Amino acid sequence: MKNIIVTGCNGQLGRAINEIYAANTEYHLINTDVAELDITNIDKVMQFAREVNPYAIINCAAHTNVNACESQEDLAFKINAIGPRNLSIAATETNAKLIQVSTDYVFPGNGTVPYKEFDALAPQSAYGRTKLEGEKFVKEFAQKYFIIRTAWLYGDGNNFVKTMLKLAETNDTVNVVRDQFGTPTSAKELAAAIAHLLPTDNYGTFHGTCEGACSWADFAVEIFKQAGKSTKVNPITTEEYPTPAARPAYSVLENYMLNMTTDFKFAEWKDALTVYMKTLL
Repeated sequence: MKNIIVTGCNGQLGRAINEIYAANTEYHLINTDVAELDITNIDKVMQFAREVNPYAIINCAAHTNVNACESQEDLAFKINAIGPRNLSIAATETNAKLIQVSTDYVFPGNGTVPYKEFDALAPQSAYGRTKLEGEKFVKEFAQKYFIIRTAWLYGDGNNFVKTMLKLAETNDTVNVVRDQFGTPTSAKELAAAIAHLLPTDNYGTFHGTCEGACSWADFAVEIFKQAGKSTKVNPITTEEYPTPAARPAYSVLENYMLNMTTDFKFAEWKDALTVYMKTLL
């Protein structure tokens, strides 16, 4: 069997990766989180990779608390940039493939049409900056890599869907931002895209989100609708809900390279949400 190292295995994507490979007899997943492998420590990463001799490394580890990254940019850089750098060096030495998960936050977020993979990058937050540096290190040190940018991810873990449903238990109305647009993406769908790309030599940078787009307020309305909740959404502006980190007003991604080079198609965001909601209700 081919060994695959999964970092950040306890996160939403890490769990989805495990689910999609659960019945697969070709690959053996070696799950790690920070307790098993500190990706910011090059010596530990190299030792671990040499022992395992992986076919691939799927990096699901990240500092994803966008607001906290503003006051912890050095820590975010270690996890989001140095970590992928170390994994890239290890992947090259062991001739392994590397999958690096990145984000819509690498873009300026002021567009009006979906971003393609090769559009100009200009992150507006510490999270976006550190994730972009991670992408650069992967390109510099890895030989066989897939960088997959995703957005608004939800799955088995804490996420926007669960937050809205929890709020609905005690509130008749919830305030949700209406002027930030993106694409809610199921971790299950993203894991399927990763599993589709991994056996191939179709290396490079890809966008990986569900199809379509909406605002956070639209997303909340759909969640309540599918859950059969009577909770109302009060659409508010970004100015009315200030946060430490700058949020992109428009960060919809187009899966251009995926559509041009593969036959894999992400589900529409509402359809993917329906599948996920069945696991909660």
